[in-house]
Amino acid sequence: MKLPLSYYLNQDAVFLAKGLLGKVLFTKINDEITAGIIVETEAYSGIQDKASHAYGGRRTNRTETLYNKGGVSYVYLCYGIHHLFNIVTSVEDEPHGILIRAVEPLIGHEIIEKRRNMPFTKPAVSSGPGSVARALGIDGSFNKKSLSEDEIWVEDHDIRYTPDQIAEVPRVGVGYAQEHALLPWRFFVKGNKYVSKPNKY
Repeated sequence: MKLPLSYYLNQDAVFLAKGLLGKVLFTKINDEITAGIIVETEAYSGIQDKASHAYGGRRTNRTETLYNKGGVSYVYLCYGIHHLFNIVTSVEDEPHGILIRAVEPLIGHEIIEKRRNMPFTKPAVSSGPGSVARALGIDGSFNKKSLSEDEIWVEDHDIRYTPDQIAEVPRVGVGYAQEHALLPWRFFVKGNKYVSKPNKY
């Protein structure tokens, strides 16, 4: 079942980042459907979060998407190479986002293999946010897409993890965020081979 847009309006990005583990991210491109189970996320909590693109209320062409009402995709280019897919959450003008860092391939294995030029059983196929986007065919054209439509969406397949199955660790690559770099706002499924490194907990 597709998650309703109301799901994304929750104002607690940390709660949602944990809750998205086990949900299934879908894309449909030229009638080709691919999907992966979300196994790693990071929460970014609005203007007070020093690691967020919207810290301090920053508004640019790139960050404007974050200020939408929850339930749209925020896709940006990192280092000029990797597209990173985030889910905008919370209410309008409260720029919270959740970065999807890893998925476990579920549907469309052959398509994923073609996009990644490797077997879907290889962890690197969809480990790390850049790999997630490539595996599922997500590029810059997916920015600001509604997650209630038929191009990109998330479904609940009743996959649940108990608290002791979920690692809560600091986010990756946000050293610039000073004390906020230490917040344990990265969540992943312990022992899942598709989780990006570092995966110690």
